[in-house]
Amino acid sequence: MQGDVAGERSAAAPARDLQPPAPVGKSDFTEPVSEDDLRRVDAQYEQEARELQANVDRRLRDRQLLLVLAQHGFQGPKYDHFVEELVRYGVSVLRAWMHSGCIFGFVADRGFGLSPHERELEELASDSDLREDLAMMTVARALPPFRQRALVEGRWTYEGGASITTYFMGACLYVFPNEFRRHRASRERQRRVLLRQQAIYDGPVDPFSAAATRW
Repeated sequence: MQGDVAGERSAAAPARDLQPPAPVGKSDFTEPVSEDDLRRVDAQYEQEARELQANVDRRLRDRQLLLVLAQHGFQGPKYDHFVEELVRYGVSVLRAWMHSGCIFGFVADRGFGLSPHERELEELASDSDLREDLAMMTVARALPPFRQRALVEGRWTYEGGASITTYFMGACLYVFPNEFRRHRASRERQRRVLLRQQAIYDGPVDPFSAAATRW
């Protein structure tokens, strides 16, 4: 993907640093992220994220556009164009957050302790295709509730203090945990299949070797 570098070194934070010191309660789905959180991206992603954010925010500064989108029920060509820009931005930021591992701290702050293993962090830091897949699925699942709550129900307003981009990324952080759990479950199923195949072709599996394959 654009912005990814082949053979990049891991930028993932240690797993032990990505959980809160004590459990926290889940907040409202519509809680936006902070502008500081949006800036927590590696240098290789920073320019792309800034340009995409500017495109989205510039369109929403025009109150007339929001009125036009509302009059058409937040659908149609103009809305589709707005969503295209929002999707590109969301995917870019999510990829960057996954690359550094800081996304796990953000979701932990919202009450979702995923407790990532060091191997999972290394995989996210090195596998651009995985980051792209998780980012695309997260954005796709976040868009319908974001449209309904932020736009149709009018929970996002100019006067609220949050930009539409911080609001949308906050919505994405409530969707990401389930997408990551699906990925984790898929990896576990693959591991079990490999162990069964090994048992068929090589005989009984050494329990110590099997344990070493766990994340």
